[in-house]
Amino acid sequence: SCGHSFMPGVQNGLRIAAMAGDIRGHVNVGASGLGGSRVVRHWDLPDEENKAKKALSKGKVDVLTLMPIYLPDPGIENFARYGLQFNPDIRILVQEFWLPYDYYATPRDRSPSGVPRGRKADHDSFTAGDLQKAHEPYFKEMDEHIRSLNEKLGKQVVFVVPVGQAVIKLREKIIAAQAPGLKTQSELFRDDLGHPQPVITWLQVYCHYAVMYRRNPVGLPVPPPLRDNEKLVRLLQEIAWDEATHHTLSGLKISEP
Repeated sequence: SCGHSFMPGVQNGLRIAAMAGDIRGHVNVGASGLGGSRVVRHWDLPDEENKAKKALSKGKVDVLTLMPIYLPDPGIENFARYGLQFNPDIRILVQEFWLPYDYYATPRDRSPSGVPRGRKADHDSFTAGDLQKAHEPYFKEMDEHIRSLNEKLGKQVVFVVPVGQAVIKLREKIIAAQAPGLKTQSELFRDDLGHPQPVITWLQVYCHYAVMYRRNPVGLPVPPPLRDNEKLVRLLQEIAWDEATHHTLSGLKISEP
């Protein structure tokens, strides 16, 4: 797993979910965490520090999860081609994110590292329509990049984990007063940037579980951080499965049980 601070606890949560789902053989091979990082920063680490390359070169990595910021990001293709050398069946899962500060940052709004420049964010002021409109160019950018990359690779190696769209769906449920235990959208975030509270972290986990194992997460046990809200956990699981089975680049089909 290569990611940044929008992905805390996902790898460990996925291990817990896999155990609960009786998925045998799930092993967390390793993680590379760099704050505010594009994937290419993980790729560019010196060989002696590059945990991802070391793991991939052993040929025992079945799935590599990546979390870019904005695209294009050459690190995705670099890792995909490198991984294929050692495991022709490797899958690269690229996680969408929810927009930092709730706005789409054009290239001039980003720092040299690709991180969007900070601003005040009023998460609770957004309507469902506002959220869809703000995220639309980002989702389009993501899908076009991943489709193009798979065409270059000659097969689908790279898959999208539609977390960003799942977060929007959850926020729509909150707006409609249909998210048990949640009254405001801002409860999902720790700050204006959008660092996630445990609710989003577990929504990420269920999205990854669905795409990685092509299994429905609905019915998995309630995780300790959300143990007081079983109804909300089921909603997160339902949203994750719905978004995963409706995204054309997830590797799942609507007909999946």
